[in-house]
Amino acid sequence: MARPPMFQRATVTRISKESADARTFVLAPHDGPITYRAGQFCTFRVHVDGRDLFRSYSMSSAPETDGELMTTVKRVPGGAVSNWLHDNVVEGDELEMSQAAGRFCLRETRAPLLGFSGGSGITPVLSLTKSALATTDRRIRLLCADRDRESVIFDTALTELAARYPGRLSVIRHLDSAGGFLTPEAIAEFVGSDGEADSYVCGPEPFMEMIEKALPGPGLIFSERFGAPAPMLPGAEAPAADTVTAKTPETPSAPTNPAGEGTVTIILNRKKKTVPRNDGETLLESARRAGLTPPFSCEAGNCATCMAKVTEGHATLRQNNALTDDELEEGYVLTCQAVPDTDSITVDYE
Repeated sequence: MARPPMFQRATVTRISKESADARTFVLAPHDGPITYRAGQFCTFRVHVDGRDLFRSYSMSSAPETDGELMTTVKRVPGGAVSNWLHDNVVEGDELEMSQAAGRFCLRETRAPLLGFSGGSGITPVLSLTKSALATTDRRIRLLCADRDRESVIFDTALTELAARYPGRLSVIRHLDSAGGFLTPEAIAEFVGSDGEADSYVCGPEPFMEMIEKALPGPGLIFSERFGAPAPMLPGAEAPAADTVTAKTPETPSAPTNPAGEGTVTIILNRKKKTVPRNDGETLLESARRAGLTPPFSCEAGNCATCMAKVTEGHATLRQNNALTDDELEEGYVLTCQAVPDTDSITVDYE
């Protein structure tokens, strides 16, 4: 059954300082526990300076090992949401959050697991590590790159896990301040004879691209990327979301259907608007053109914030790194990536 594109409130029961610029928020959803898999994320909606801003944060908890739901947020210079969370949220406050999404998850295999994290990219990698240690006998090796000692996240947690699982978990810490940036040669040396391992990569884009190119294979590579900031949310950081090949497609500079054949009908917040269909225009762009303010964040097909259901007609997704096959079969689409391929279409955000 598809998850509804909705938000629920959650109480912040505890806040833990993980590093100089990272905090873990422990959450108690009002509607009961959220079902999620290790490595997934939730999208948060916050109201800042009169605007609703959206940001997706990975879970640092794992459902198999943690009785509490935790997400870890690193302060980003100039980031509207991360700075607001750090500066304003205290224990007892409430946040709005979506259900869990994302495909940066473990697969059923006995292959070794290699984790490569840059900075706060350790958040979903920690979740995956907890789950794999608790539910499998896989051997796990992590290479964690940080700017300096003060930036290290989850040092104690990973040290304790390595001590609890000797022979199964090893953690290598790399500090850019001491050894410079990681190189392809260092990655190849770290992989060694584990070329057949599943590799999980998360961090800044240049870091991830270097890792992906340096991995010798033939093992599978799973990556969690950071999408481009949404143009209508100036100053907001982009959400973390999972894919190996996510690219933001170029939007046509002008409609190629000037005659306006067909229509796009959008239902949002009890409002129903219909506009002429423009060839090559996404449903999200059509909704904006209709004067509506639909939810969205990454605009790269990653975070599922813009999820809605097609009730009439059909649309093709340019990219999809968030919806499951069941959700697609039920008619759900990512409106930032959905382009109508029927003359008329109706999409419902409700």
